Amino acid sequence: MQTVTLGKQGPTVTALGVGTWAWGDNLFWAYGKNFGAEDVAGAFAASLAAGVTFFDTAEIYGFGESERLIGQFCQNTPQPVQIATKYFPLPWRWQRAAIADALTASLERLQQSQICLYQIHWPLEFFLKTPDFMSVLAAEVKKGRIQAVGVSNYSASQMAIAHRCLAEQGIPLASNQVPYSLLTRQIEHNGILDQARALGVTILAYSPLAQGLLTGKYRSDRPLELQGARRIDPRFSPQGLKKIEPQLTLLQQIAEKYDKTPAQVALNWLIAQGDILPIPGAKNASQAQQNAGALGWSLSSEDVIQLGQTFS
Repeated sequence: MQTVTLGKQGPTVTALGVGTWAWGDNLFWAYGKNFGAEDVAGAFAASLAAGVTFFDTAEIYGFGESERLIGQFCQNTPQPVQIATKYFPLPWRWQRAAIADALTASLERLQQSQICLYQIHWPLEFFLKTPDFMSVLAAEVKKGRIQAVGVSNYSASQMAIAHRCLAEQGIPLASNQVPYSLLTRQIEHNGILDQARALGVTILAYSPLAQGLLTGKYRSDRPLELQGARRIDPRFSPQGLKKIEPQLTLLQQIAEKYDKTPAQVALNWLIAQGDILPIPGAKNASQAQQNAGALGWSLSSEDVIQLGQTFS
């Protein structure tokens, strides 16, 4: 199984993770309508069966339901599982103790005494500032409740501040979780990717399949009923799909060349960028199995370049 190290000194995890925003979330992902607990339990089991053992969640996903589901699933398997979750700095949490309390609540829902990675979900600074967040999380590493510290949706400059604050306490910043896919390339141009590489910070790429656009499932000539957030996303409109049709055609051609799916090629392209850990979502066993098929092989350098240029 391919693995990566989170940051310079963090835990070693599988080179592909599972994003679990949809697990328990009925606001954006229509959980409970066209998929439910049995389906995501299948995704969990299929991921483990394929050797993918890194799961990313957050206290805000389903208002704790995603964490509760993962906690339940972990109790039913002897296989070691590595979990990352996140703290959401809501405005009324104006004391440092709130961060530690939120971690305690997450650990209880996850039924764990320690997790692999704890992240600040957004760089929202009201009363608490980045030095406050990092100070508390560094202390939690020393207490043993978390193995590594990460951030999410941080800019290049915000990431550098977090890195400096942690370094002052002898703790490395392990990761920055940001959107990154063939169709979402902003981090290549806004300094985040360059800064992460300079600091030795791993990029956790969320929405690595652009919420399904890179699976080949959605085409302008094959309209599908949209659920949840996709209903209001202009990229899924007939016009939006028509716009990226040439790119999706190339993705399909390269997938056929390797006897893979478009999703597997898109994920493999991200892995080929180096120190990028994609965390695609999976609502059921079939999707989890398909995602895991991105591991164990590599695109040629020529195909990596061609995809990068075509989707730029």
